[in-house]
Amino acid sequence: MSVRFQIEEVENNLSRQNFLELPMELYKGEPNWVCPLDSEIEAIFDSEKNKMFRHGACCRWILKNSEGHVIGRVAAFVDNKTKDLSEQSTGGMGFFECIDDKEAAFILFDRCVDWLKGQGVEAMDGPINFGERHQWWGLLVDGFHRPLYGMPYSLPYYRNLFETYGFKTYFKQYTYKTLFSTDSLSEIITWKAKRVLANPDYSIVHFRKNNRTNFIKDFVHIYNEAWVSTIPGVDSMTENHATETFNTMESVLDERLLWFAYHKNEPIGFFIMTPDLNEILSNSKGKFGLLEKIKFLQYKYLKKNKNAMGLIFGVIPAFQSKGIDAAMIYQFSKEGFNSKFPFKTLEMNWIGDFNPRMMHMMEHIGASIYKTHITYRKLFDENKEFKRSPIVQ
Repeated sequence: MSVRFQIEEVENNLSRQNFLELPMELYKGEPNWVCPLDSEIEAIFDSEKNKMFRHGACCRWILKNSEGHVIGRVAAFVDNKTKDLSEQSTGGMGFFECIDDKEAAFILFDRCVDWLKGQGVEAMDGPINFGERHQWWGLLVDGFHRPLYGMPYSLPYYRNLFETYGFKTYFKQYTYKTLFSTDSLSEIITWKAKRVLANPDYSIVHFRKNNRTNFIKDFVHIYNEAWVSTIPGVDSMTENHATETFNTMESVLDERLLWFAYHKNEPIGFFIMTPDLNEILSNSKGKFGLLEKIKFLQYKYLKKNKNAMGLIFGVIPAFQSKGIDAAMIYQFSKEGFNSKFPFKTLEMNWIGDFNPRMMHMMEHIGASIYKTHITYRKLFDENKEFKRSPIVQ
């Protein structure tokens, strides 16, 4: 290794703190960056809190310069349940941060490759999360606006570091943005929705906290049918996991942002949105102390959030071409938008370029691409054929 740099595994309190604090130094000139909460980042690497450790492993490192200053960090991970879904056994890397120095970045990338080879894999995706896909997934390459809660913000030069190293685009992730308006829906969305809603076998309703147990049960059924069965690498959801997630979101849930579709009283689809908490956390510096709690209460009861985040959209396969997604959006627009509705804009997080059906849907609701992330893949044997993520049919 170059005498300019020294790489260390994160394995004590000091190195963990260095790992967390580096972004605050790198992003101090970026006004739109929002520092993630330290507790949430640390939970990803805690085997008692992250269920991925039940069938996977991870390791992380910090990089120091010759003066002992931390100038880079990265993590690598492998999920033994999903690593063999591609032609090449594939692991992941993420939480990359680094000064604008190719040698330093390549040392971090090389360490990930070496560790992953030791885990028996032949390729790595990155930057991704050691967890759910809706968080910390992809490299921001366009639309350097304030990130949505749980989504990564990247320094512009990172793209060159990744691509120079040999990472290739596996898929692009688009964040679409639109105004909440009944006028934004296209004629075809309205026509499809009215056709569905004219059939008494179908119903579209929003979440109600007094019936949360049944809604959570319906969410799990739809999620496993719509996502696990169609998207490679997505783990199934249990009712316990879903309940924990809804409990975590309890303080910020707005019933008008969670919509469910039914056919003959059987759950067939959902459209789940949440307030964008990064409006509240924009100056938190990774902590959620007394000041942040007071600010949270101000937003919740007085100021209200202006931006909502489209977290997940799902329709089970048997109903995916029947206009159910249009019906949920239409019903939401008719019942949700009124003078008391606090949200002004919606950002859909995120839609892969492997999902053209959802991309077309975004255009029909008047949404346009606001941010672009890229999930890269690096084949360790560059003589093998590189293939992009397959299109969802």
